[in-house]
Amino acid sequence: MSRPDRGPSFLRFAAPQNFYPLAGRLAPWFAAAAAVLAVAGLWLGFFVAPTDATQGEVYRVIFIHVPAAWMSMFVYLVMAFWSAVGLVMNTRLSFMMSQALAPTGAMFCVVALWTGALWGKPTWGTYWVWDARLTSQALLLFLYLGFIALTRAIEDPRRADRAGAIVALVGVVNVPVIYFSVQWWNTLHQGASVSLTKAPSMAATMLLGMLAMAFAAWAYTLAVTLWRVRPMILERERHTEWVGAVLTREGGRA
Repeated sequence: MSRPDRGPSFLRFAAPQNFYPLAGRLAPWFAAAAAVLAVAGLWLGFFVAPTDATQGEVYRVIFIHVPAAWMSMFVYLVMAFWSAVGLVMNTRLSFMMSQALAPTGAMFCVVALWTGALWGKPTWGTYWVWDARLTSQALLLFLYLGFIALTRAIEDPRRADRAGAIVALVGVVNVPVIYFSVQWWNTLHQGASVSLTKAPSMAATMLLGMLAMAFAAWAYTLAVTLWRVRPMILERERHTEWVGAVLTREGGRA
């Protein structure tokens, strides 16, 4: 008897009915990892890392500010990736993933701007300047908000998907502008805290604390995105038999 050809196993998760249960199983694990890493990162950053020689204790805001700023840019890049995949391959799940990511990216952008302002007041003497880094970061927040508003304002899901994807792809140009702004222009903002091409200039406990918080932010993003995309899948696929079976099964457990 010949075995059925199942094809590449990972590609089957591109189908919403296969991805839905996988997302439900993975999300709690990522949430637990985020909690553990956040506790470790905050402990290292606020209780173990030494006081900075020039900035004193105020520098500790970087343990929240830097990971949030990294994630605000990274999440937008992933949004643009899923948008491009959706436009090219017309995959429903790709558009849903990009829309599930957007609120978390916007949240990290707000946290980066807010903590940056708290750090800027004692360091620069002001909460805000029209610095190239700060201005391009603020523009990223407006891109997130525009993407969210546009995709929710258009009633036709297919039109909303494509309109949002175009915004995501056009706006992705701003990400390298944010990252390289401190090199391209004379700005108040300091350079990169961590570089892949240079040895770290900070104490090992500072670096470990920052990396732990960065991985916590990654795990948090994965968890909330997977949880957020599940009801989106059910809403989009509500006319299918598999969604009816899922709702019947989950309703029976309630």
